[in-house]
Amino acid sequence: VFKSVLKSENQGNFVSRIIVIVILSFGTSLLTAQNRSTWEVIQQEIWNPSCIQCHQAGTTFSQQSNLLLTENEAYEQLVDVVPNNASARGDGLLRVGKAGIASLETSFLWEKINASNQDHYYSDHPYYGSLMPMGEPSLTNGQLDFIKEWILGGAPEEGTVDKASEALLEDTTRYEPPKFFVLDPPDQGMQLHLGPFEVPPNFEREFYYFQPFDTTGDLYLERAEIIMRPGSHHFIAYSFFEDVPSWVALEPQVYRDIRREDGTVIISSLLATLWHNFGFGTQWPFMNYHFPPGVALRLDAGKGLDLNSHYVNRSDTTVVGEVYINMHLVKPEEVERVAEILAFNNDELNLPPNQVTTVEKTYYMEEETSVFQLFSHAHEHMTEFKVEKVGGELDGELLYIAYDWEHPPILELDPPLPLYKGEGFKLIATYNNWTDDTLHFGLLSEDEMMILFGYYYLGSPKASIEEEALLPVAFDLKQNYPNPFNAETKVEFTLNRDSDVNLYLYDMIGRPVATLLDGAMAAGTHTVNWSALDSKGRLLPSGVYLIKLSVQDQFRVIKAVLLN
Repeated sequence: VFKSVLKSENQGNFVSRIIVIVILSFGTSLLTAQNRSTWEVIQQEIWNPSCIQCHQAGTTFSQQSNLLLTENEAYEQLVDVVPNNASARGDGLLRVGKAGIASLETSFLWEKINASNQDHYYSDHPYYGSLMPMGEPSLTNGQLDFIKEWILGGAPEEGTVDKASEALLEDTTRYEPPKFFVLDPPDQGMQLHLGPFEVPPNFEREFYYFQPFDTTGDLYLERAEIIMRPGSHHFIAYSFFEDVPSWVALEPQVYRDIRREDGTVIISSLLATLWHNFGFGTQWPFMNYHFPPGVALRLDAGKGLDLNSHYVNRSDTTVVGEVYINMHLVKPEEVERVAEILAFNNDELNLPPNQVTTVEKTYYMEEETSVFQLFSHAHEHMTEFKVEKVGGELDGELLYIAYDWEHPPILELDPPLPLYKGEGFKLIATYNNWTDDTLHFGLLSEDEMMILFGYYYLGSPKASIEEEALLPVAFDLKQNYPNPFNAETKVEFTLNRDSDVNLYLYDMIGRPVATLLDGAMAAGTHTVNWSALDSKGRLLPSGVYLIKLSVQDQFRVIKAVLLN
């Protein structure tokens, strides 16, 4: 009996010990979960799943921003650290400070992740770069609230912030962009407007709309605002690399639909695209893009713009489309560098049915450039669009990635990415063709595209204008005044920096008539008087004459009408 009782007691003690161990182990894990520091929650629940794929050692993103967000590095690289972005440094921001509420207003991190404040971000801080995470959905409202409370609580590494409850993370909603509204016209520039126009049920309406300008010479675009009603796939403003022939019959301010409602293509609407040169545009419903300080996109006002709008309506009712475009312009003398268009288009697509296909294409630069913006353009079968650097120190490094074909991220590079002759980009796009037909390059969203757009300027990002005399000069040639004239007319032009200038006069069949100016001119606005005389001082007969201003290897031409 004694042995039996002892045995039962021993068994009871053994079971009790097991229960105690289980309870202690379970309790310890609960205690560990409940006692994570606020910073550990941010690291484990936000940085690790959303940010470290870009901000880890060896990536281009981490090198551009000089920021690692991996464990053991993130806190030291964020808190009380001056940002790498020059504009943010100039505004006196820290990535994150420890001064509580004062630090929230001076936190570059908060500016970069606070999606709900993006209108302020892009309007007031055009040179801060892209909102983050780039290429991914914005952080949830709960994640943002958690980070906000951590900053307000002094951004500690140890311990917990009372108001930073993990319950905040249960809010998984995300910021939704504002509804369509009418833009206020720019103070200096012009506003363009398309619509309202109808998009029939279950139809993709895409059209071009030629917009001439009532001015000549060059326009310098330093900021573009675009807002579109819901349902837009994209808006692009195309310039022309040369004059469109008259036989194309490019009528101004007429909607040139590219397909009929039965889906057949209207070839005549596409003829002008043979002379297209990408200008600016977006796939986002709202864009407010500033070129970097001192940089502007040159547009030839004499050629106008071909506005391209594409709406997709997959409902059973007609929807209304509308686009407002604000072009904020600067004077030529304010331009230090001229933005050039980067457009790499792979139109050799062959995507087999019911397969996932990855397509690669490499493009090289022909001269030294500084790239400051990149964004992709594809259609609905695209599942991933990557861009890698080719050549140089960053050979093979990932530069850009997009997963959302409708709203690809716009990557702003500050400082710009230098590319030397022979270096370039490898485009790697993956497509899921779930249809029973082979897909090729085409205009419909059911077709596919593989395009990398962006901007760059010539030369090194660190070199000054004086150090790089071969960089393009920004200049403007005004229409002579008066015109027509019978005795004397004035020709006015503006240079953004000291340059060698030629101002020549030709008749309508191209024969030289007179040299109005030939030599070095200082930056600024200059006026040359022409008294209707040729190079030998003889009075010219009535007629139309061409006045050509040449600066470096660029030129502008105006027509002057002489009436004797």
